[in-house]
Amino acid sequence: MVDVVVSSVALRLADLIEQQIRNKVNLVRGVENDIHSLSNELNTIGNLLDGAERREFKDKSVKDWLRKLEDASYEMDDVLDEWNISIIELQQKVWPFIPSPSLFFKKVVIRHDIALKIKEVKKRLDLILVERDQFDFVTSRPIYASRESWRVQTTSLIDLEEVCGRDFDMENVIGKLVVGDGRREELNMRVISIVGPGGIGKTTLAKLAYNDSRVKNCFELRIWICVSNPFDEFGIANGIIEGAGGSKPNTNQLDMLLQCLGNSISGKKSLLVLDDVWTEDDTKWEPLKNTLKHGGAGSKILVTTRNQRVVVMMGGVKNDIHHLGHLSHDECWLLLGRIALSGKNREEREKVENIGKAIARKCKGLPLAAKTLGSLLRFKNTLEEWEDVLDSEIWVLEEIEVDLFAHLLLSYNELSPALKRCFSYCGVFPKDTEIDVEGIVTKWMSLGYLESNGSNGGDWKVRGREYFDKLAMRSLFQDFKTCGDRIESFKMHDILHDFARFLRNNGGVGAGTKKTSCQTCNPSIVSDVEDYRSLLNSKELPDPHLCDCLTRVRLLSLRRCGLKGIPKEIKKLIHLRWLNLGQNKFHNEDIKYICNLYNLKFVLLDMCQLQEVSSKIGNLIHLIHLDLSYNNLLKELPETLCNLCELETLNVNGCESLSRLPQGISRLVNLKHIYNSGTESLVQYPQGLGELTGLVTLSRFVFGEKCWSELGLLKNLNRLSGCLELRTYSDYIVEDEVAEEKILEHIREAELGKKKHIQELRIYFSGHEILVDALEPHPNLQILYITLSYEHRLPKWISSPLNQLKSITLSECTHLSSLPSLGKLPLLENFEIKFETVCDSRLEFVGREFLGITTTVTTWDLLFENCSSSSNTIAFPKLKKLQFRNCRRWREWEDITAEEEHSAAVALMPCLTELIIRNCWELAKLPHRLLRKASSLESLHIYGSTQLERFYVERKGQPWKSISISHQNPHFVIKHF
Repeated sequence: MVDVVVSSVALRLADLIEQQIRNKVNLVRGVENDIHSLSNELNTIGNLLDGAERREFKDKSVKDWLRKLEDASYEMDDVLDEWNISIIELQQKVWPFIPSPSLFFKKVVIRHDIALKIKEVKKRLDLILVERDQFDFVTSRPIYASRESWRVQTTSLIDLEEVCGRDFDMENVIGKLVVGDGRREELNMRVISIVGPGGIGKTTLAKLAYNDSRVKNCFELRIWICVSNPFDEFGIANGIIEGAGGSKPNTNQLDMLLQCLGNSISGKKSLLVLDDVWTEDDTKWEPLKNTLKHGGAGSKILVTTRNQRVVVMMGGVKNDIHHLGHLSHDECWLLLGRIALSGKNREEREKVENIGKAIARKCKGLPLAAKTLGSLLRFKNTLEEWEDVLDSEIWVLEEIEVDLFAHLLLSYNELSPALKRCFSYCGVFPKDTEIDVEGIVTKWMSLGYLESNGSNGGDWKVRGREYFDKLAMRSLFQDFKTCGDRIESFKMHDILHDFARFLRNNGGVGAGTKKTSCQTCNPSIVSDVEDYRSLLNSKELPDPHLCDCLTRVRLLSLRRCGLKGIPKEIKKLIHLRWLNLGQNKFHNEDIKYICNLYNLKFVLLDMCQLQEVSSKIGNLIHLIHLDLSYNNLLKELPETLCNLCELETLNVNGCESLSRLPQGISRLVNLKHIYNSGTESLVQYPQGLGELTGLVTLSRFVFGEKCWSELGLLKNLNRLSGCLELRTYSDYIVEDEVAEEKILEHIREAELGKKKHIQELRIYFSGHEILVDALEPHPNLQILYITLSYEHRLPKWISSPLNQLKSITLSECTHLSSLPSLGKLPLLENFEIKFETVCDSRLEFVGREFLGITTTVTTWDLLFENCSSSSNTIAFPKLKKLQFRNCRRWREWEDITAEEEHSAAVALMPCLTELIIRNCWELAKLPHRLLRKASSLESLHIYGSTQLERFYVERKGQPWKSISISHQNPHFVIKHF
């Protein structure tokens, strides 16, 4: 982990030297030679670090040396922070014509103080360099997998949750869970346990049992709790309550919490999984155990643990313990080979098979080891590379902790320094934390972990996502949650979490560098600040005191910890890069306490009840991300905000009172994202907005009446992507053709058709149909949401050429009397028409034109339907979900003809699985032939539709049979509110 600090400080020193030359900055005299020397020495050391870090696990003296180097580098980084702040503060002074003696004296004092600190660090580093010579490190820069080879591998994350050799174990555990033995004890919760060493697959086996259909059918409630260490009675109780469908009670009294727990499971046959239990203290378990007895007869607890004494403490009996054994060598090879040989041809497989089996023996029967080594070997393409893994000296290391992590160290040593530090940082989170990918990337960036070189240039978000994908490909993360093809969050296996903590703590074990002691703070706080330069668990912080032991912290979260104001002591935390103060209540003047923390890059002040933002916010010239969202009383932003030239993201979502953006917004040349959804009072925009050609996100844009010309601000914003909301802020009726043509010119100036990266468009329009026609988007659009107040038809462009559309929602289109032809849209998966209010809609009839069928198939056509394949008609070829909500005047849905129903040349909604009709009072009959033609239909939901309920209430009647006759397993639901 030393590499990141050394390389960061070396870069900062190089920049400082360049700045002195370019701008003739000479704040600290007398240390110019020291600065040059430090820069050269750190660059030299940087070339030794790869070999040194590989040796630290087998040579304690190397470990000690690296820790000293890391401490000295961090100290130099801190001094450079002070230097940078001093320069900024002096530049911000108003210099009079005749310089002030006091200001001159202050400048001399600052110079002297920083000079002494630089010289002191230089002395420490010189001693470290002298010690270096005894180790005979090889000077070289390692060669890691090329960017191109990584990119090929990261295009698809292979499913690695494969299980080998666990069929017997799974059946054994499931049998214990679902089969009662008829004894009286079944009235109490039996404790079934899976016991085995770390990495053996206990959690995986528990998941297999938990998700088995037999187990699902056996229990009314199934609840999964990850316990880990320490044993948190409050967290476990809250987790069970939420898992049972209840709300977490607002209490810090254990008795009240347990009472709520008992009520939530009372009388319900439950399966409670307690994963990764460590504690042997029965005083912690007993209150929970007694409360869990309120569950229904046959309820059970499934425990996973490494220690059988835990099971005894919890009341488990011998017959209910399942000892999970090691995999055989063949099973390890099967699991390892599935991963390592993926994508290789037969010849390549045969070449490495014998060596692969020998490597599999090194797994010691642990599935996690097989999985990790398989992911490592997947990137080894030659026989020699596989032999290097087999012959690695890591296998013979004697230290107990290293031996436990040997297979992980092999994979870890293959990572670049950047990936090593990104992975090990994930240990800062508690075990079983669901880690947000975007959030972890911002933290990596704040700490300087993301290298600036590469094909993606300066886009640190792209680079951070690339790093994450590489680590995920190495099987270092698991339990992914996705949105489409994109991973949104992940977790770490508990062994990998232990390994990440080991990597960070390792340098301090016996290193001769004593960690900071503190009589006030929890030791875990001190540890996180020392090892990670972070404090993310503010609950452990003495409220509201910020102790001196935190002065070196770079990432700090005080989110939702009940602060009534920003602690004044925060001014001392000058090294902060990332600060989260969200969901606290602050006074407006409190913001000044953070406005001199010049190194800040990320500031989160969401939901803080702010009414204004201090003009001093403009001091934070390195700020990249500012979150002011959901401050409902915030009316305006200071003009000094435009001093933040490095700002990339401004989040004002939910700021309902915000009425304007700064006039000088064009000075924010790096601004890429303006999140402004829910800013109801923001109806005008500064002219400079149109100059932000790098803007990627603009959530909401309002126009209309006297401000149609503002649409021209969008003209050059062709990088806009994601979702764009366009809204007229008042009803407007075009008075004459001249006015209409003028408005059309303004709308065309927006050039929506050139915004090819916008995927979702939400239009809230009140005007003439012709004006809506002018809002034609780019054909790449995938999601369309339209609200039209007065228009009698939808825009002409809705059906063509928007062939990429996947979802259409029509909301509050009250004057719409018919639906256009949408059946030819090739990718449309969801269509919904709805009216949220009680107002009457004019939609009374849905005809054949909605399907895109313009002619009627006759008996004569059927005789010749096979003559030409090109004559086939497919309406809504990809549609999966169709919804009609609150269409109160809708009376008829036109059916297809009998000839069309029986024609193989006509296919209607072949993928439709769900049809929802809600509160359509006047609709009396469904199109039976059409629905029978929709062969994939599984669910028909009819809610609050009086006429339909009367017609289909008898499930055995003819109308019901007429719909259901062609569907094997339809799940019809008729419900009346």
